[in-house]
Amino acid sequence: MAKEIIALILAGGEGSRLGGLTRLIAKPAVLYGGKYRIIDFSLSNCINSGIDTVGVLTQYQPLQLNKHIGIGKPWDMDRMNGGVTILSPFTKHQKGEWYSGTADAVYQNIHYIDELNPKYVIILSGDHIYKMDYSKMLDFHKKNNADATISVINVPLEEASRYGIMNATDDGKIYQFEEKPAEPKSTLASMGVYIFSWCILKEFLIHDHHNEQSDHDFGKNVIPKLLADKRSIWAYPFKGYWRDVGTIQAYWESNMDLITRVPQFNLFDPNWKIYTPNPVKPAHYIGDTGHVTRSIIAEGCMIYGHVKNSVVFPGVTIEKGSYVEDSIIMSNSTIKSNCSIICTIVGEKTTIGTGVKTGLGEYAENTYNPKVYQTNITVIGSCSVVPHNAEIGRNVVLDNHLVPQDFTSLEIPSGGAVIKEGVARV
Repeated sequence: MAKEIIALILAGGEGSRLGGLTRLIAKPAVLYGGKYRIIDFSLSNCINSGIDTVGVLTQYQPLQLNKHIGIGKPWDMDRMNGGVTILSPFTKHQKGEWYSGTADAVYQNIHYIDELNPKYVIILSGDHIYKMDYSKMLDFHKKNNADATISVINVPLEEASRYGIMNATDDGKIYQFEEKPAEPKSTLASMGVYIFSWCILKEFLIHDHHNEQSDHDFGKNVIPKLLADKRSIWAYPFKGYWRDVGTIQAYWESNMDLITRVPQFNLFDPNWKIYTPNPVKPAHYIGDTGHVTRSIIAEGCMIYGHVKNSVVFPGVTIEKGSYVEDSIIMSNSTIKSNCSIICTIVGEKTTIGTGVKTGLGEYAENTYNPKVYQTNITVIGSCSVVPHNAEIGRNVVLDNHLVPQDFTSLEIPSGGAVIKEGVARV
């Protein structure tokens, strides 16, 4: 049965700016908000918008993402007619090849789209945090008889050079696209959400595939080509919460947005639920020595210490005498007794030894890797064991799978980080 619209979620991103958080998993599979993974928001937006056929295009470290999505049951996408399909690069008759860009990823799956025979295709990023009714965007697309519609959000002028900027008429018709312009002419930033009429998109994907000079990217190549060809492209304005959590700072800030007195991003809206596989764990427990202030505490946690302004994922234990503030503690980790964990992201299945202190020292710009880690945040990778009484400063990023022996012989990075018996490894 032909579908009016299907969704394709680009979920193959490496997310290198998130450092150790994406060393072992794709960026859309990173944990978020106490119980979710980032891709849950795009998937939930689809089903809440009435889109029940979704292809998820994976590439980098897809194992955790594939396990998380499974057959799509949490999002009501375990269906015979439609549902969710994982689309990975595959070996063709002549050769196998990785996706070389966002447009190439869709091109390589033309056969999948043609089998469904949709009139429209919506292209989504799998690594953004937002709630959006795509059906309203589709109505806008139809009303304007558009060939392509791009969802845009107003950003501060001083930040506009970080985005793809749409220059449009007052009624929303786009006449120019600028990729990260030094001197932006408008503040309409692309959200990476596109609706295309499939017959038009297919034509331009085939043309782009045969262009050896192309980067095979929607923003760099396909959209400018559509504009050059005088196609009808419109900007759909979005006014809600939207965050690209592609850096450690943005990821941390977005999680902290959830625990403000009036959350900037409301996860408790009964009219727009965010779906995810639920862990089979008991309710969380706060012991007689435990104290929690303005925090998210997920299922299966045992809190015997103090937690303030933090997001704590399922299965975490925080022992007596430990203090956790402004931090994100991921699933099944343990904070042993008498620790001080300040402004820190702790990865999954990590054990923090007795008496460990993190987030020490005043803020200092990190010259170790200034393009990536200009933050005030400590990151401890997944599946690590931090030895007793270690002291780790701000702006330090520890790798995954560290053991106590790794904290004795490696060099201390520059950049003002305070650290004893340890190393910032990136």
